[in-house]
Amino acid sequence: GIVAGLVERDAQGFILTGRDLMIDGRPPRDWPLKRDPFLFETSVPGVFAAGDARKGSGKRVASAVGEGSATVSMIHEYLETV
Repeated sequence: GIVAGLVERDAQGFILTGRDLMIDGRPPRDWPLKRDPFLFETSVPGVFAAGDARKGSGKRVASAVGEGSATVSMIHEYLETV
């Protein structure tokens, strides 16, 4: 609930990221950039989610650690675009 109204979530409240944001192969209507969302990027460019709060996560500590590590790479990629 802490991100309610900030980023897109599914019906269960999990944060949508990356491909889960795509609608018919396109980014959401409000997506302001010409590129698709990065893996782990939320509906707000530059805001990323990993771990149990994210839709589709493995709901395990090891999965969350791996997602967090992968997210660092996505953040660096995002920072190259700003």
